[in-house]
Formats: sequence, structure tokens, C-alpha cells
Amino acid sequence: MKPRILSFALLLVAAGALSTASIAKTPAKKAAARSSAATQGSTPYASREDALRFADDLAQRRDLDREWVRQAIGQARFLAQVPRLVLPPAKGAAKNWQAYRARFIEPVRIRAGVRFWQAHADTLARAEREYGVPAEIIVGILGVETLYGQQMGNFRVMDALATLAFDFPEAHPRAAERTAFFRRELEQFLSLMHRTGTDPFTPRGSFAGAMGWPQFMPSSWSRHAVDFDGDGRVDLFASPQDAIGSVASYFIAHGWQPGMPTHFGVRLEGTAAQTEELLLPDILPSFSAAAMQARGAVLDEAGARHAGPLALVELQNGDNPPSYVAGTENFYAITRYNWSSYYAMAVIGLGQAVAAARER
Repeated sequence: MKPRILSFALLLVAAGALSTASIAKTPAKKAAARSSAATQGSTPYASREDALRFADDLAQRRDLDREWVRQAIGQARFLAQVPRLVLPPAKGAAKNWQAYRARFIEPVRIRAGVRFWQAHADTLARAEREYGVPAEIIVGILGVETLYGQQMGNFRVMDALATLAFDFPEAHPRAAERTAFFRRELEQFLSLMHRTGTDPFTPRGSFAGAMGWPQFMPSSWSRHAVDFDGDGRVDLFASPQDAIGSVASYFIAHGWQPGMPTHFGVRLEGTAAQTEELLLPDILPSFSAAAMQARGAVLDEAGARHAGPLALVELQNGDNPPSYVAGTENFYAITRYNWSSYYAMAVIGLGQAVAAARER
């Protein structure tokens, strides 16, 4: 199988305001004319006719202040390193699940996860009760994404989104699709900034424009974020409670089924042709337990009893034989956050490791 790996988070969140505690606000008309050491010397988009046409169209469609939108986009700066970061890895490098796993399921992250779970045990329990998403899955997501808020990114979100909206690398095999995606994200971001009266040049995040503890893209912020601490605003930068509730909200919106395992053990005893047939749908659950076993995939006892569809998930181990699991619809739901089976297994594994460490 060729796991689908998206180099940026496909993330989350629903209506609400950014916290004044985490994002400084300025009047809407003062959103332009600011400098940053990180962007000094780079090219502003004020000289780009295509960018300003986009600004005019966005303002009209969204009923936003035209001059404010033009100033925001015009003052955004091209970040030369960002297009390089979104390119797929070079072909020929063997994927290695064991190496990938070691990056995330390791002592520093586990200890931080234990501290986080202890500090927010009541909130995690409430999210699990209200949404049906296990605490260990939420803990795994926040640990893999930002090491529990310690690594939220230092790119100005406005610059990163503008760069990818107007200068997405043509060498990318899905350049047209990704350009359209980032233009939609830029539109969502500016709409959110305008609605909340927030300076669009203040939020910082990943090179792809993902923000906060859970690294939500702007569209996810607009759709799935929740005010889980009850203070009347959504703050994914400074409220771990809002982050916890918003991750759970995201998963429910993307098909999470309470009580369902994420995966089962499996061993392969079929032919190469049968294995290839099982891998063909990628990580989309497409086979019943009986259909998998008829094709030589022997499931563990719980997997053999599973009533829903399953996917054969292959995890390559470099020069060593690959590992396999049978992924459920909940495994697939985790990959909606980041389209990678390796990512999903790291989230699951970190959550399990933190849960086990808490019991010791």
C-alpha cells in the first residue's frame, strides 16, 4: 500500500472568537503596515494584480470591507521556504514505520502527556462523555501535533496562507487542487479575522497555516471549534480546554463512532494477488471481516467479530518486512486529521503509552 501522507494538518473548528489573551487586536483599518524580522526583505503581495483581484472578489462575496481585505493581502509577504516545505518527499526513500513511531512515542512526549492528562483529567473525561471520543485519542492528537501546546509554529499565518494561495509550487503533482484549497483557507482566515476584529498578522502557526494546540486550519476553526471552557469565546491558542473539546468535535463530524476500536491485529496467509486486492482501496474501510479472511487476512478474535467494514493497513519498515493492521472506520476518522496511516498509528500509540504511564 502507498499510505497517503499530507504534509499539513487537515484540521478543525466552529464559530467563535479568538481570545484576546492569545491574539492582540487592532482596529480593522489598521491591519496593514507592519514589519517582522521573519519576513523582512520578502516581497509583499501589494504588487500582484492576481492577489488584489482575489481580494476584491473575496470582499464582495463575503461582504467584507474592501479596503481592509486589500490591505491585509497586499501587506502579506511571500515566504520562500514555504513552497519547498509542501513538496512531497523525494521518491526512492523507503518509508519506515519504526523510525516514524520513535519520533512521537518517546519519553519526553509521554511524560508531557501524563502531565497534560493529570492537569486536564476532568475536561478529558467530559469530552469523552459528551462526544464519545476516548481521552487517549485526544491526548495522542495534541501530543503529536504540538507537544501539548509547546510547538505551535512560528510562521505568520497570513504570510503562509498567502504564499500557498498565490505561489503554490507548480512542481507539486496536485498543484491546481492545492492552490484552490489554500485560497479557500485564506478566505476563511480573513473572514474569521474580520468577524472577530482580530489583526490578521498576529496569529502564528505552521508553514501551512494551521493554528493553535490542535493545529486547525481556518476552515476547521470555523466549522468545528467549540467553547469548551465556557468563557464565551473559542481560544485554541491559550485554552487547552477548548482544544480538547474541539478535537472531539472534529472527530464526531468526521465519522467517529463511540465505542468502536480503531484497529485489530491481522496476519497475512494469502497470495500476493490477494494481498494486493486488499490494499487496493488504500486505508478506506471496504471489506467485511469475512471478506478479508477469505482473501487470506487472518484477523484476531475481536477483529473476526467486527460487524463494520475494515481496511488492510500496511506500514512499511524500510528494508524489513512491513507491518499490518486491520483499520476500522475510527482508524479512518483519525486519518481525516492527517491523511496518513503512519500518523494515525502514532496518535493511537502515543495515547496508549500515556495511558499506560499514568497507571504506573
